[in-house]
Amino acid sequence: MESGGESAIAAGAAALVAAVESLTALPLIPVPDTDIVALMQQIETCTRRLASVQRDLIVQACARSLPALNGSGSPALYLQSVLHISHGDAINRWRAAEDLAVWHRVGDEPDPAPVLPNVAQALDEGAISLDHVRVIRQVMNRLPGKVPAEARAYAEKQLAFQARALDPTHLPRIGEMILGFLDPDGKLTEDADRQNQRSAVLSPQRYDLMSTLTVELTPDARAAFDAVMAKLARPGMCNPADKESPWAEDEDNPVPRDVLEACAARDERSKAQRQHDALMAVLHPDFNPTKLGSHRGLPVSTIMTMSIEDVERAAGVATTATGGQVPVENALRLMARHCKTFVLVKNKNGMPLHIGEIRLANPAQRLALIATERGCTRPGCSAPASMAAAHHVTEFSKGGPTDIENLTLACDHCHALVKDGPRGWKTIKLGADSDFPGRTAWIAPAHVDPSRTPRVNHLHHPEELLTEVPPSVRPRRVCRASGLSPVRYRVLGRVVTPLPRQ
Repeated sequence: MESGGESAIAAGAAALVAAVESLTALPLIPVPDTDIVALMQQIETCTRRLASVQRDLIVQACARSLPALNGSGSPALYLQSVLHISHGDAINRWRAAEDLAVWHRVGDEPDPAPVLPNVAQALDEGAISLDHVRVIRQVMNRLPGKVPAEARAYAEKQLAFQARALDPTHLPRIGEMILGFLDPDGKLTEDADRQNQRSAVLSPQRYDLMSTLTVELTPDARAAFDAVMAKLARPGMCNPADKESPWAEDEDNPVPRDVLEACAARDERSKAQRQHDALMAVLHPDFNPTKLGSHRGLPVSTIMTMSIEDVERAAGVATTATGGQVPVENALRLMARHCKTFVLVKNKNGMPLHIGEIRLANPAQRLALIATERGCTRPGCSAPASMAAAHHVTEFSKGGPTDIENLTLACDHCHALVKDGPRGWKTIKLGADSDFPGRTAWIAPAHVDPSRTPRVNHLHHPEELLTEVPPSVRPRRVCRASGLSPVRYRVLGRVVTPLPRQ
């Protein structure tokens, strides 16, 4: 006879199955536009909350030795066998259960809390997905072993908090910022460690004659790779399916703009396919890396930005135009080697540029935009500076000058959103009384944001995201608990207290 608990669980599972069957049988065509997004969000929340139930079921299966009884060599292989899921998915679910569940060890007291308690709570609430969990685990596993337990706990709380508002692809930026706060001088991670991780592994050819290339790039190699890809992997370039697509361009043989635009309009390749074709062009015997011409008005080269303070102490990181990071020590070494590298060093106040009545931003202005904005300024867009164009905040046709104060970065997709009419986006420069003076803010149309609140893009400035934390997550408490002195930073006029210094 079933106990009350067993009956309740069985009844709950049956009700869930019945609800899903009922929902899938209903037509969606009568649903109004205003409810579609709300329904998608509700279903997503329920799906995420079910992941918590799956996690607890995995714990129960392991506690009852079901993988061993099934003859599986590991819990992941057991999940792969009984659920018919991929090996990668099974590993992700098992590892999430390891860090997010309360385990009952044989002969011992149960663990007081999950390894990642705040992440577990966010998953229970349906605020984050298993993809968020996977990325957070990757970031946490990269924390140096010498990091104090209090600081490690704060990092986990910070990641869980930010994951509630960001998609998983943007969390690594927060992780990199946390690692930078923990190790501001770069002493815990040395260049030798990165060099030891560099690799390029080409798999054997499969039955379809395809091969997989897995690469671990050093920061220097990534910066060089990004610069070439920004040129050769853009839409319209190096397209084997288009006879008119150019495979090379230099100062002596520039590609006409109308030709490239026509090729781009016909280009149906994914970003991954474009990068493959660009790599094919680089591997061609006739390829000459010294004659790549220009890209968006600047030479195809590695462009890096760093602060004067980091240059003076030869520490910290330089930011590339593609959104990557290179240790300042490596950047200075590249300069010493006379590589084709442009380095813009910013002082504490910066220097605005004024260029008369011209339509296009000049290279100096573009370098300044790369240094200050780092990428497309529309909120939520992660396109780096190498994929963005200089945009007039006040349109040139409406009297807007081509001065640095009236320029911003916008990728081609976001730039097309700026237009007159009820569905057009607007851009403005924030005044001195705002939280982010001088920054570009975007105003969404009323059907996207009825309040039409000007918003800035924090994705290229993760240090700003780390300031937007509830009082219960402030790092001061970590410093007091660990006895460490806090490091104070000034970000856009606001004093920020990040993680305690090692």
